[in-house]
Amino acid sequence: MNLLAAMRYLVALDEHRHFGRAAQACHITQPALSNALRALEQEFGVVIVQRGRAFAGLTHEGDAVVAAARRMLHDTEVLRRELRSTEASPQGRLRMAATPTAIPLLTRFAVQLRTRHPGIQPVVLSMSSVELERGLEDLSVDLALGYSERMQARQAQLRSWPQCSERYYLVRRAAQPSQERMRIGEAIPWAEAGRLPLCLLTPDMFNRSIVDDALRAAGVQPVPAIETNSVLTLVLSVQSGDVCSVLPGALVAASRHERSLEALPLVSPDIRTPIGFMTQRGPRWSRALEGAVALLEQPAWRDEVAASSGMLEA
Repeated sequence: MNLLAAMRYLVALDEHRHFGRAAQACHITQPALSNALRALEQEFGVVIVQRGRAFAGLTHEGDAVVAAARRMLHDTEVLRRELRSTEASPQGRLRMAATPTAIPLLTRFAVQLRTRHPGIQPVVLSMSSVELERGLEDLSVDLALGYSERMQARQAQLRSWPQCSERYYLVRRAAQPSQERMRIGEAIPWAEAGRLPLCLLTPDMFNRSIVDDALRAAGVQPVPAIETNSVLTLVLSVQSGDVCSVLPGALVAASRHERSLEALPLVSPDIRTPIGFMTQRGPRWSRALEGAVALLEQPAWRDEVAASSGMLEA
């Protein structure tokens, strides 16, 4: 039995929760996957997979095996990257994820990283805060960008690099389109913004809880006109209709080319949410991750963060 391959099949089954889809993801037949998992159970002498007419989950022992499998696959991938890399020329894939509202910042980081180290292949993923936390925990994410205070409150064993304190803006159609780019207007109270028809993220998004708390603090009960789990929809809905939206600075900066819109800083209360990069403390870093961390400490990257997030200038 190829133990590493069997561990990979088990992780795929845990992710897809379906024998056929897991086999397809591993580019093998379903009987081959089932046989490999049964061999894995014989190797360890325990039942790993609950079987019925379809996949019924993992046993308690299966949960322990899949956790070990993730660590084994992570360490194997780090070793592969290490053997292909040198300190001056890191190689390999680097899985990075961000909360949806922080994706513009992570994308800029991925581009700079690829320019600095052509041998690194950044994989940029959008995840909810819960998915981000799970990805760091099970090592399926190498580097995450999200709400650092939320992660610290969970007492996760993480190394973090603060990036900015995010500010928030009401984005609406401008009375007159700007000649060059989206105008940054005068500040507006949250209470006034809350009386407008708003397109907001769905309640499962942590950003939504930040917006709701700010509106309630201003004495307004949040009742969105439209809800979405897509940050693109936030911008498109304002472009296409008579609704407004609340966006953090990084998304406003990414949308400054939209001359038909204007962004108004939101105040009373003044909300500032810390955003940071995070990774697990325990596992050994690959050279690709070391290269990414080195970029985080470069003045050029800090200048990029200052220019594209936080409190934008008019």
